[in-house]
Amino acid sequence: MIVAIDGPSGSGKSSVAREVARRCGLTYLDTGAMYRSVALACLERGVDVGDAEAVAEVARDLTIEFKSEKDAQRVSVNGADVTDEIRTPEVEWAVSPVSAIPAVRETMVALQRQAGERGDVVAEGRDIGTVVFPRADVKVFLSASPEARARRRAVQRGGGNLATGETVAVDAEAERQILADLVRRDEYDSSREASPLRPAEDATRIDSSELGFEEVVDAVLSLSPELRERAERRAS
Repeated sequence: MIVAIDGPSGSGKSSVAREVARRCGLTYLDTGAMYRSVALACLERGVDVGDAEAVAEVARDLTIEFKSEKDAQRVSVNGADVTDEIRTPEVEWAVSPVSAIPAVRETMVALQRQAGERGDVVAEGRDIGTVVFPRADVKVFLSASPEARARRRAVQRGGGNLATGETVAVDAEAERQILADLVRRDEYDSSREASPLRPAEDATRIDSSELGFEEVVDAVLSLSPELRERAERRAS
């Protein structure tokens, strides 16, 4: 079974996809982390993210692996753990131009489809339901207002997690900068030529702006009898 969850940055798709996978006994595939890994490698190697050929060469040179650790997932690139490094503001800035390069997307999509061939995955990203897995059993486009997404991201960077109720004080100016960055990335991701951010025609749209985390997860599970049955069996 393949579940595809797409949406803009900060919409909560990673947390939701991870929880759906956990409840249903599926493999969580964080495709955004793959593009972030390429962006990080470019920054570390001094590669200009505007040099499409050089960035594509970096992407082809990487071995990206995921490892589950309790309730978290660790990401390694060529054997080195980069879980924290790929979430920095510097990588956040670089990932949009990197992910817009067709040759990079071609390399990453091939890896994502290989994971899907092994079956039973929950994949999240921006083109999962439209490009990577167009025949996914369940397709969701998860969105939220830019303001709600900026708040979540600001709390996350401060060490909290609104999905689990862990709130922390955030700097107002930092939150405004995050909002500006999100709006910029939305525009970039939606207007790029290669696999632009958009809902699949048959995707169910869920706006999480005013919904709690559990409400969003339940909404996704309700879309498929098989998902509900899997979750119920594992919970019993």
